[in-house]
Amino acid sequence: MEEKCLQPGERIDDLLIQGLKIVQHEKEFCFTLDAVLLAHFAFIKSGAAAIDLGCGTGAVSLLLLARGADRVDGVEISPVLADMARRSAALNGISDRFSVLQADFRNIKGILPGGECELVVSNPPYRPQGHGRINPNSRIAQARHEITATLADVVAAARYLVRYRGRFAMVHLPERMAEVITALRLAGLEPKRLRMVHSAPDRKPTIFLVESIRGAKPGLDVLPPFIVYNSDGTYTEEICGYYRQEIT
Repeated sequence: MEEKCLQPGERIDDLLIQGLKIVQHEKEFCFTLDAVLLAHFAFIKSGAAAIDLGCGTGAVSLLLLARGADRVDGVEISPVLADMARRSAALNGISDRFSVLQADFRNIKGILPGGECELVVSNPPYRPQGHGRINPNSRIAQARHEITATLADVVAAARYLVRYRGRFAMVHLPERMAEVITALRLAGLEPKRLRMVHSAPDRKPTIFLVESIRGAKPGLDVLPPFIVYNSDGTYTEEICGYYRQEIT
């Protein structure tokens, strides 16, 4: 039955939480551990709604639902990825809780109401144009490089959507941390929690997670480093713990 929802080249991957599955394509942008970490880092009140900017095939959105979100609205510019995300929602029987808008969030003011959302999340393109090789697949290129949306665009969309005292959580590269924090503060999204992610204890951080609150006072809580792998190459207890804390 599951295979009936697939197009040529697509597969169904298991998210390993609450039986959730996701449709992906071998030649398209597939979700990474960054999405898993973001979904577990974001503070989500049980029963709250969230918006996922640049949701791709829907990994972060699905994981937020598993963590207790009542519903998630994904916004994705690529019609191909948006279609896969919608089919993932249907595959899991949660189309009533996970909807996907195929749209450019740079024009979000004409799409969704402003100042109402409890939580906004984004796993945005990490690299500006001109930095690194651009993938020939335009959808992969858009996911990795700021071709259709810059950091400023992501922050502006989040600022428009999130309510007063609402939260915006995102993941980005350590080399752009100063730029990210500056952009958030200028938009009135005060960074309140930050965590560096290291592949191993003796390695430099590869990404960082940051959560800001609209209208909050200054004061940043820098959490202990997140380590992905033990010295023997196995996942750390914290990673493994994600899959033992399902909400039923």
